[in-house]
Amino acid sequence: MKRKTLDLLLTMMGLLLTVVLLVAGGLLMWGYSFANNTVHSQLAAQKIYFPAKNSPELQNPLIKPFLTPYAGQQLLNGREAEVWADHFIAVHLQEITGGKTYAQLSSASLADPSNTALAKTVQTVFQGQTLRGTLLTAYAFWMFGVIALWSTIAMLVLAVLMLVLTFLGWRHYRIVDPESVI
Repeated sequence: MKRKTLDLLLTMMGLLLTVVLLVAGGLLMWGYSFANNTVHSQLAAQKIYFPAKNSPELQNPLIKPFLTPYAGQQLLNGREAEVWADHFIAVHLQEITGGKTYAQLSSASLADPSNTALAKTVQTVFQGQTLRGTLLTAYAFWMFGVIALWSTIAMLVLAVLMLVLTFLGWRHYRIVDPESVI
């Protein structure tokens, strides 16, 4: 095979790979944008606000270190949803249940249907666990978006690198002796 033919084939493959990397980067950027915007709009609609800086809720040592950086702000992204779910709702549910799970409380309530206080606790815990699960799902989708953003950056860096290598291959193709053989 002639060297010039090999250089042309490799240069064309490099150009094709550059295009593939750019398309993949574009799709990943769309995925990031979709996930981020969807999570943001869904959380904004809930109008959840972190407690103010000096509020009693932030005096709890299990809550304070996690919620203080967001004090007074509206919950708008996945990271904040995770903090709210794991360090606000979970702590309050733990206080309400004394460490028991929803399933344990529900079973106890079914065994004693006349205990209305326990039935109300079961309902509160169910609602809290449901909200916590929803917020953690928002966090997961937001994290997929973050991963897509970093993947976009990687794809674009690789595309630029491939483009540089393609131009170097094209330059070599133009100067190589047409009669040289590999």
